[in-house]
Amino acid sequence: MSDCFFCKIAKGDIPTNTVYEDDNFRVILDIAPANPGHCLIIPKKHSPNIYETDDDVLAKAMVLAKKMAVKVKKATGCDGVNIMQNNEEAAGQTVFHFHMHIIPRYKDDNVLSYNTKKQTDEEFAQMRQKLADL
Repeated sequence: MSDCFFCKIAKGDIPTNTVYEDDNFRVILDIAPANPGHCLIIPKKHSPNIYETDDDVLAKAMVLAKKMAVKVKKATGCDGVNIMQNNEEAAGQTVFHFHMHIIPRYKDDNVLSYNTKKQTDEEFAQMRQKLADL
């Protein structure tokens, strides 16, 4: 897409702090990191979200995510790593080009948190059935 910001980054049209590149991906340091070392894995082939991304790109992205998680952990000395991917605005997606976050985490950093929802056994059973039926 000619107007996609991440397509321009992936092609190298916009200067970034690139930490890895191959034929399929560019990995950059996030311009607004959750913690220092926060990277973005950006496919060079455009798709707006996980639903529309080719399976082969997704598989390669996950292998690359593992590689980058190891590098981020070694480079930062962090206590753990989140590999995160958001789809649609309600889930926090702000750039509509599939990408993955590699976020170094430290004990008690409170970078990412969410409130859990309690469910009854009946609610679990209903959701299990809905998912199984699809």
